[in-house]
Formats: sequence, C-alpha cells, structure tokens
Amino acid sequence: MKNTLSKYFLYFMMYAVFGWCYEVFLEVAVYRWGFTNRGVLFGPYCPVYGVGALAFLFTIYPMIKEKDLKERLKYIPLVFLGCMTIATAIELVTSYLCELVMGSWPWQTYADYKYNFQARIALSPSLRFGLGGVLFLYLFQPAFNLVTDRLGEKRTQMLAAVLAVIVAADMVYTFLLK
Repeated sequence: MKNTLSKYFLYFMMYAVFGWCYEVFLEVAVYRWGFTNRGVLFGPYCPVYGVGALAFLFTIYPMIKEKDLKERLKYIPLVFLGCMTIATAIELVTSYLCELVMGSWPWQTYADYKYNFQARIALSPSLRFGLGGVLFLYLFQPAFNLVTDRLGEKRTQMLAAVLAVIVAADMVYTFLLK
C-alpha cells in the first residue's frame, strides 16, 4: 500500500512539474508575456495539474490501461471528453479555492476568451485539457509507470518522502510566512 501511495505521489509531482513547464511555455513562447512563476507555490510545480492527473488516473485510465493499442485507440474521443470535463471542473473549483485563500486566481485572463464563465473557466483551455489528458494517459503515463517501476519500492518511497517534505515546506512558506 505504501509503495502505491508513493507512486501516486510521484505521479502527482511529475504532472505538477509538467503542468508548470506547460504554463511557463505558454507564457514565454506563445503569449510572450515574459517569465513569471505560474504556480501558486514557490516551487516549479502547479499542484492543480497533479490533482487533475490523479483524477484522470483514478477515473479514466482504468478504462484503457489493460487494453491493447488498437482497442485503446477506440476510446480516444471518450477519454478526451472525460479529461476535458474533469479538468474543467477541477479548474472551476480551484478558482474558488484560490480566491478564498489568496483573494484571486492566477488565470483571470480567461475573461479575454470569447467563451468563458466568470473568467474562471473557458472553452479554449478546456479543449487543451482534453487533449492534454489524452497525451498524459496514452503517452506519458506508460512512461511514468516504467520510471517508477525501475526505481523500485525503497527508492520510490524515499523520493516521495523527500518531495513531500519540500512541498510541505513550500506550503508553509507560501501560505503562512510569505
């Protein structure tokens, strides 16, 4: 059980870091606003991406995990819609939590999108979340499974523990000391 918990925490962190990199890429290379830390915490990770990835892993991934490639490909439209819906719901809830805790949420630029709800969610990012979910579950998650399997139980637990301490310290710094 501990190893499973450690693996899922590592998946959470991998996707949180990946999400942070994606956000920074959009900001620097696509929108050309310049670099800022796109996460709500100090470190280079966006926990909302980790939460979304875990939601995908627990709800959608079991549907395709054990199937062969040809069979999995048939599920792409359903996986896309499921990931889009789940991620959009998480983003909406997270915007309210961020507003409650910090007074605002980092993606208020959604007001610039034609189809948005209170600048909290918007159609264009939701479509990207669906596509991202498909990429995560079909490409990245099998690779992440290999990485965590090769680490072994002891190293997986140690790495997860170190990362948990770092994130906990970051949360104390961000929400209590800053």
